[in-house]
Amino acid sequence: MKRQVYFISDGTAITAETLGKSLLTQFEQIDFEFITLPYVNSTEQITNIIELITSNQRKQGTLPILIVTIVDTKLRQQLKQCDAFIVDIFSAFLTPLEMELNAPSVSATGAQRNIDHHQYADRIDAVHFAIDNDDGAITREYDQADIILVGVSRCGKTPTSLYLALQFGIKAANYPLTEEDFGSFQLPAVLKPYKNKLYGLTINPLRLQSIRQARQANSRYASMPQCQREVREVEAVFRKERVPFMDTSNASIEEISTRIMDAAGLRR
Repeated sequence: MKRQVYFISDGTAITAETLGKSLLTQFEQIDFEFITLPYVNSTEQITNIIELITSNQRKQGTLPILIVTIVDTKLRQQLKQCDAFIVDIFSAFLTPLEMELNAPSVSATGAQRNIDHHQYADRIDAVHFAIDNDDGAITREYDQADIILVGVSRCGKTPTSLYLALQFGIKAANYPLTEEDFGSFQLPAVLKPYKNKLYGLTINPLRLQSIRQARQANSRYASMPQCQREVREVEAVFRKERVPFMDTSNASIEEISTRIMDAAGLRR
């Protein structure tokens, strides 16, 4: 079965996408097609959206699902003229909260995204730090790091470091463990002073081979024996040195980051 899902918002649609996709992942047997429509703030736009959804429904033959975060009550009511299953997030949550708090909501579009300039500056600083300290390029700033990710090449260190920086303002460095590090089954000397900041990432060799093959096809670097050896030996180093680690094979960047933060006691 295939169902079209529309994330419709008067802002960025990030809230609609995040909540909607979290709910829909519980239905693995359904093939969802996601369509995001941000910055919807006029009756004309709603009219056009209804026409689009109606046209697509005729082609698909199934009832579409609308995940909606629109503050304006009139626009939400207009959208409900559409023949669809509608999840009105603001209506579902704001009305009970208004009753509980005995206060009206501000009805402001994107209110939760007003910029805190101090937090914004911290995030930008953390992004620069992650870029400068990517892949062991610079190690002299490790004393400033909140976390140092270690693991074999292509296990997810760089995207996780950048996500931690951009999303949470966490200064994350990352260091690749290579063949030169495996012979002694010890951490490289440059990492030993920062052992309390280390967090290891590992990966299934088959998944690692697939990633490397896309980057350097038919190379020794991407061969199964090489991937198996690197994963086996890096996990041996983690265990010997008592470095906490996780398998990233089937985890999203969001999940990896959250688990790292929880394990390391880092605040969001």
